[in-house]
Amino acid sequence: MGASTGRGREDWLLAALVAVTAVLAVAPVLRLLLESAFPSAGGGPAVAVLSQPATWNAARRTLETTLGGTLLAAAIGCVMALLAALTDVRARPLLVFGFVLPLMIPPQVTAIAWLQVFGPASPLLKMLDLAPPLGTRNPLYTREGIILLLGVHYAPLVFLTLRAGLRRLPRDFVEAALATGASPLRVVSTVIVPIMMPSLVAGVMLTMVSCVGNFGIPALLGIPGGYTVLTTLIYQRLAGLGPRVLSDVATLSVLIGLIVLVGIWLQARLLARADYRIGGTSADPPRFELGRWRPAAEALAWGLVLFTFVLPMLAMVLTSLVPAYGVKLTAANATLENYRFVMFDHGPTRRAFVNSFLLSAGAALALVALSLPLGWFMARRGGRLLGALAFASELPYALPGVVLAIACILLFLKPLPLLGFGLYNTVWIILVAYLMRFLILVLRPVVGAYQQLDRSYEEAAQMAGARFAFRQRTIALPMVAPAAAAGALIVFLTAFNELTVSALLWSSGAETLGVAVFSLEQGGDSTYAAALAGLSVVVTIAIMAATSLAGRRMPKGVVPWRD
Repeated sequence: MGASTGRGREDWLLAALVAVTAVLAVAPVLRLLLESAFPSAGGGPAVAVLSQPATWNAARRTLETTLGGTLLAAAIGCVMALLAALTDVRARPLLVFGFVLPLMIPPQVTAIAWLQVFGPASPLLKMLDLAPPLGTRNPLYTREGIILLLGVHYAPLVFLTLRAGLRRLPRDFVEAALATGASPLRVVSTVIVPIMMPSLVAGVMLTMVSCVGNFGIPALLGIPGGYTVLTTLIYQRLAGLGPRVLSDVATLSVLIGLIVLVGIWLQARLLARADYRIGGTSADPPRFELGRWRPAAEALAWGLVLFTFVLPMLAMVLTSLVPAYGVKLTAANATLENYRFVMFDHGPTRRAFVNSFLLSAGAALALVALSLPLGWFMARRGGRLLGALAFASELPYALPGVVLAIACILLFLKPLPLLGFGLYNTVWIILVAYLMRFLILVLRPVVGAYQQLDRSYEEAAQMAGARFAFRQRTIALPMVAPAAAAGALIVFLTAFNELTVSALLWSSGAETLGVAVFSLEQGGDSTYAAALAGLSVVVTIAIMAATSLAGRRMPKGVVPWRD
């Protein structure tokens, strides 16, 4: 009787978890598709939106910037992955940490930092007496500028994906090729690259999906330059015309989703054409001794770090120290007034810091609470329903942020049934959007940790009469806690500076840090925007450093930027 009662409680818990996850993962996608197929009152048919020249101009430009940014990111990321994973370069952990940093910095901060590198008001160029004349257009306000920043920003994504595969590369394969007299370059081209093709394709496709959905970089560079992509077209139409164009922007969102699905289909096709299985892995990956070439390789690696992170951050810091935008920075006029203003005098930025901290921390904790029991059911019970739910939980993260934001607006524009209150124009709609978008970042590592956990401990406790909650609290949770904590930290880092979702969901009093930075830059307050962006970077680096230190006590691979 007791076992039957315990099983019944587990079933009730599973049903509740499935219902919550379905709302978070399935409801936004279905609502978006429904609005696109059957426009609400006042909305136009999808064919009218798709027949507009502006739609296809934006789609073409989206493909241009996506392709260019992906190729550049792949080139930079592959070079750095080969150097960091397969050679004897020194200070590898610091090198990896420095190269991964741009990925953890939000795209709008990346754009603001790079805008301060070039242009007539650049404090860095003014100090070097290289600034172009006043009134000169910033060269980044172009298609090429967007491609450059997308490539620099997402190169660490290719790097992390490829490096993870390289660290599992069988040492025997490389040693056998070297024993036959093949040069290191030939070994890389004929042995390593073919074996690592799945990791490379996965990294490239992740980058492509990220480029399609990026909003911060095309907004800050493309809107001033008149170069509109699909994400900025959605933003401009919704910001200018309000909810009455929801049906139109829903169609545009579906178009973005279709581009993403084509990319995922291409990935599957590329990987299906060959067999990439290997006979084993090595705990100690091969290392090529560079000899007299090591200083040059290290100079190249650190040069990439300086170019992708140090140079734009230096320009942004210098901008935050000038008393007025366009003034040449000197030791006499350097000031911290911009920092004091954004921290103490400007109400929206103070609220943005508080809102972003509470939203990101709240989302991380709530997702851990959901993922721990749900992950156990997925790993232990399986089945078609849970398998479909696992796939569905990937969808909100695979969709671009603006697409998810439109889905949330459609879902919560009207008051909630039976409850009588609405989430639209409140901070709670942003929290729900974060739960939807970042669920998979916690659920995936938790499920993996449960799958690696020996079931005999739980089975022994169950035979001894221990109930489900007790077994979870004393056996399962302590063992999967590191994976859950790592996922929560990634959620916090990602959500703290997020803009793509909140750009369409924020309202007065519900500003986020990403929105505050974006608004200051769009309003012409570049010195304040640089100061606020600099503070967000400091917080990000501090959290990453603390995570790296804590990662020494976590299983290998939990913290992705640690060796």
